[in-house]
Amino acid sequence: MASMMCADYGCLANEVRELDEGGIDSFHIDIMDGRYVQNFAMSLNDLKCIRAHTDKPLDVHLMVEHPINTIDLFIGSLKKGDTIYIHPEAEYHPSTTLQKVINAGLVPGIAINPGTSVETVGMMLRIVKKVLVMSVNPGNAGQMFLPYVRQKYEKLLMYNDKLDFDIYWDGACGADKIREFAPLGVRGFVLGTTLLFGKKAPYRETIAKIRKMEF
Repeated sequence: MASMMCADYGCLANEVRELDEGGIDSFHIDIMDGRYVQNFAMSLNDLKCIRAHTDKPLDVHLMVEHPINTIDLFIGSLKKGDTIYIHPEAEYHPSTTLQKVINAGLVPGIAINPGTSVETVGMMLRIVKKVLVMSVNPGNAGQMFLPYVRQKYEKLLMYNDKLDFDIYWDGACGADKIREFAPLGVRGFVLGTTLLFGKKAPYRETIAKIRKMEF
């Protein structure tokens, strides 16, 4: 999936169309409030723009404090098949927020920070459909991979044998990570500046190379 915070905002609609026509599976939208993380990123209007220019699924990653307070704004801008991830630490009662996502017919997901243990989110794994594992600290693109996160993927893949959720990779995603973790069962990867954005080739060529792992 394309990490849209890395896109060219001077021509966002065109970026969406070219990625869509180039064969991207879905669009990852990072919403940041400057409180849960020390950065402001994409907005509700950015989300609406992307939704208006593609029929592909959207993955909305809410890096905000107490998402229960604003979740209806995002739910109202999405359609069936789209995903909303929340960070469990950002909410007093994360299962209540996730239930609102479920009730709206959207896909519920949680995002797990590098410092969050799998054990602390164990019960939520029973109600979510997607788990987004952060291999970098949340808030900024272009960070280095944190090697200790590797053990978290291994633990989640063990849970995955018994529960109904898919695992996704977010942060510092190079070809080496896809080669290592896709065969193990990681379902998808958020692609940013390492592999997808800022290249000289058209998105169609870059995405084709990624699928074939021609790196």
